[in-house]
Amino acid sequence: MKRLDCIIRINKLEEVKAALEEAGIFGMSTETVRGHGRQLGRTELYRGSTYSVNLLPKARIEIVLKDDQVERAVEIICDAARTGEIGDGKIFISNVIDAVRIRTGERGDAAL
Repeated sequence: MKRLDCIIRINKLEEVKAALEEAGIFGMSTETVRGHGRQLGRTELYRGSTYSVNLLPKARIEIVLKDDQVERAVEIICDAARTGEIGDGKIFISNVIDAVRIRTGERGDAAL
């Protein structure tokens, strides 16, 4: 099993979710986070004053998948989240040792 931690633009979250569901990939956790990579932030104007926003709002998606679903999920997320501009996000892939479905006690892929 693998875990995908995806950091994407907030306005792309629903698009990514819909694309994954359409492909039969269900079950994710999401949260709003703040951060920056190469984008470094942006400058905004408020009541005539310029100020810098260093940590931009992003969406974080966490998905645990069977090994054979990972490449397809990465492809779907990239296609749905891509704008072609700096700040589109990143996907981090890591191994998951085990998963347990609390209700039934199922373990491993069966728990997904």
